[in-house]
Amino acid sequence: MEWFEEWFDSKYYHILYKNRDEAEAEKFIHKLVQYLGLKSNQKILDLACGKGRHAFYLNQLGFDVVGLDLSEKSITHAKQFENDKLTFDIHDMREVYEENSFDVVLNLFTSFGYFQKIEENRKVLESIHKQLKKEGKLLVDFMNSKKMTKQLIPYETKTIDGIDFYITKDYKNSIIKKEIKFETNQQQFSFQEKVQALSIDDFRKISEKLFIIKNIFGNYDLGKYDEKTSDRLIIEFQKTDN
Repeated sequence: MEWFEEWFDSKYYHILYKNRDEAEAEKFIHKLVQYLGLKSNQKILDLACGKGRHAFYLNQLGFDVVGLDLSEKSITHAKQFENDKLTFDIHDMREVYEENSFDVVLNLFTSFGYFQKIEENRKVLESIHKQLKKEGKLLVDFMNSKKMTKQLIPYETKTIDGIDFYITKDYKNSIIKKEIKFETNQQQFSFQEKVQALSIDDFRKISEKLFIIKNIFGNYDLGKYDEKTSDRLIIEFQKTDN
């Protein structure tokens, strides 16, 4: 199994990250809808949707939304919110789900760059290109790896729901690696996260001839991107005609 297949399907992943700012996520979605000028008759794909929080917000705003994720447990959870304009399915982002079906594809909260080889990112973008309608938009919300690699915290402990998570991080061979170890119910666990430290130049290279970059933002308020100070690297792509 790939690290993300095991870790994202674990209940402990959701415990560790349970304190994510839901209000910030909802505010971000509202800003995106306004910025992109989305209309209620447009169809949106939330790619690597997790338990579906962004897809759910979008559906509440009246959009037809499909959420896809490789985690069976996350999709099982999300399916309880399905309706005639909101569906979820288990799917690998490297493969095509529906050709020429979506006006917008969203890939949020650093859900990119998980693979062993950087070339696999190109496969993801090729798949997205095929699924978008003509002149469709892709928005990727990624970490600002330029800032993160310089400010990496090598070791920290987080106590959540009575569990002490011991977390170590390092940066080697263009990969940010996180080791997560903990003990609960008299069992010891160890998981990993590995994310390629992609820069805006990397995204330009892997998206060549598939997409053009329309805009770059550095935070969830859609402020200007600065590689030294911004927390996020949020890229708006538009599908090319080829």
